[in-house]
Amino acid sequence: MFVVCGEALMDVFAEGETPTGMTMDARIGGSPFNVALGLARLAKPVSFFGALGSGFLGQRLMRALRHEGIGTACTPVIDAPTTLGLVGLDERGVPSYSFYGEGCADRLLPMAALERLPADARAFHFGSYAMVVEPVAATQRALVEREHGRSLIAYDPNIRLNVEPDLQRWRDTLAWMLPRTHLLKVSDEDLGLLFPGADVDALARSWLAAGVGLVVVTRGGEGAEAWAAGVHLRSAPQRVTVVDTVGAGDTFQAALLTWLAERGRLAPQAVRDWTETDLASALDFAGRAAAITCSRRGADLPRRVELD
Repeated sequence: MFVVCGEALMDVFAEGETPTGMTMDARIGGSPFNVALGLARLAKPVSFFGALGSGFLGQRLMRALRHEGIGTACTPVIDAPTTLGLVGLDERGVPSYSFYGEGCADRLLPMAALERLPADARAFHFGSYAMVVEPVAATQRALVEREHGRSLIAYDPNIRLNVEPDLQRWRDTLAWMLPRTHLLKVSDEDLGLLFPGADVDALARSWLAAGVGLVVVTRGGEGAEAWAAGVHLRSAPQRVTVVDTVGAGDTFQAALLTWLAERGRLAPQAVRDWTETDLASALDFAGRAAAITCSRRGADLPRRVELD
């Protein structure tokens, strides 16, 4: 059983102008929500650990979780609004975000919610702004501290400076997570924000030394690069006609976790031992999944049959 931890929200796309304003298209989203969705569509048992709002948008998110087969026993409903992420796309389909979330449900996950987690959970994914805003960040850190010695911990910083503009806060969270993380996935865009001009190879190797089992850097249309003990590999980019890249990184992470699950490698030690052949296979599988998402509007993640 996977548990994906973090925020669920509504991504709102501008559809065009009307005589009196604009037409907007609201879609279920949030990076952790997308990872949970990706795992469920890839036929993996998964629950979502994050708070939803009690209004009609929160109700829509809850229906989406249940419709996709994502467990909601550890998904509390809080009397608070649902975060909105306004999404603008550039000419290459690359998104930029503006978030309206102060006081919203996803930030208010209480420590008491830890009691609702499934007993059979063996792998946990964390990421995005829920790791750096309070009180949800404190709840998630308590879960990481409790589980990292016995369960697989995956982490994707997925930086959103318009939610938390202090880069040091993101750096401090990453530093705290390193000795507690087994699978670290980070985009080259996020690395450029956190450590501008840094030698990525040296960073990755320092993270392995800090305790991470596998480091993966996604590079958009240039593929991905991975480091593990004694192995360093670049994957070839996937050919795809890009509609937009919303949810591509989340798809990659869900597919990478799926690859591990299908080979019985969802354990802290198992994610440390790699051959070049296995690592190439994992990156290819995750890259193909992400390419499918890029070929469609919004975070419309692929199902398992599409990858067979």
